[in-house]
Amino acid sequence: MNQRTLLITLTGPDRPGVTSRLFSVLSNFPVVVADVEQVVIRGRLTLGVLVSYAGEAPTGTGGTLGALWTAVERTAEDLGLQVELSTGSDPKERRRRGRLHVTVLGAPLQPAAMAGIAGRIAAAGANIDRIERLSNYPVTCIELAVSGADPDTLRAELAVEAHTQQVDVAVQRTGLHRRAKRLIVMDVDSTLIQGEVIELLAAHAGCLEEVARVTEEAMRGELDFAESLRRRVALLEGLSEEVFEKVREEVVLTPGARTLVRTLKRLDYRFAIVSGGFTQLTDALVKDLGIDYSAANTLEVSGGLLTGRVIGEIVDRPGKARALERFALEAGIPISQTVAIGDGANDLDMIAKAGLGIAFNAKPVVRRAADAAVNVPYLDSILYLLGIPRAEVEDADAEDGVTVAER
Repeated sequence: MNQRTLLITLTGPDRPGVTSRLFSVLSNFPVVVADVEQVVIRGRLTLGVLVSYAGEAPTGTGGTLGALWTAVERTAEDLGLQVELSTGSDPKERRRRGRLHVTVLGAPLQPAAMAGIAGRIAAAGANIDRIERLSNYPVTCIELAVSGADPDTLRAELAVEAHTQQVDVAVQRTGLHRRAKRLIVMDVDSTLIQGEVIELLAAHAGCLEEVARVTEEAMRGELDFAESLRRRVALLEGLSEEVFEKVREEVVLTPGARTLVRTLKRLDYRFAIVSGGFTQLTDALVKDLGIDYSAANTLEVSGGLLTGRVIGEIVDRPGKARALERFALEAGIPISQTVAIGDGANDLDMIAKAGLGIAFNAKPVVRRAADAAVNVPYLDSILYLLGIPRAEVEDADAEDGVTVAER
């Protein structure tokens, strides 16, 4: 028997009971619900219901298709809504290949940016199936469900547009694997915390300018990290170990760091930090934030003074990738379900190794290599790349009694 469809669209001021009233009317006719979608923006409702039926027109207690339409129209009028009706055939929506999530972050997000991104998607022969807002402050984040595009091609096209429009854009495949990320491995200096710990130590040693210069060379990938670390640490020789307590008090978390860790821990993620910095400082972060795994260098201390050397194997670029693999093994989590976040050249190997590599306020070489780049100064923006809306985070915080100051 021929299957027909009827699409009913209600728009207007939202109010309680709209959905219930519409479905109560439809229950009087021999129709089957094929699809439903509803959105409310600033108190204005758009509700679409697709129903299917066999034969030329549904009949029931109200009579023919015309009777159904009349009943829906009267209900809409009673609710103060507008209604549109369209008929068709084949209630099954054809699934297009290449289904992706495109996440857009802007502070602010300008219409021109959305126009440029939508234009690139259309030019790639893809379709925007759904749009949802994940956050409206401190950054605006919009997520688009896109179909019909090759992810690598679209990612390259949108990267160009993102640079032009000064927004962040991430392209990820849709599917269960996106929700399966279960281990976050994060760099520390200039990622989890603001600034570089070794520069804080150098300020106390009176050699900040020289240390900062070497640090910058290493972060740009112009100098081998291990060699740069040895050169910088050597400048700290003779510094009292009492400096560690002073620097711990000077360390400032990146905005949103606590929210990011707290939220992902609620979702049973494992969280790790891996740092070219020093255990004398990272151990305090582990305790403060409840981090599961950590790896960092250790400064040698003798007679209460820094010797200007590090103990053991240096945690460098390949060392960070090895740490990610070790943490994943300990947690029983496949590498494909890991996320690596960093900002410098020594993070490149772990970013390449992880299932999702994110460049956070990173150097150009890292942004080019990562799967996604976030250039807003809020670490919890990474939650949006994982499909977690801000409203759900705030609701969970409210339930747990988390104050604004603790975020």
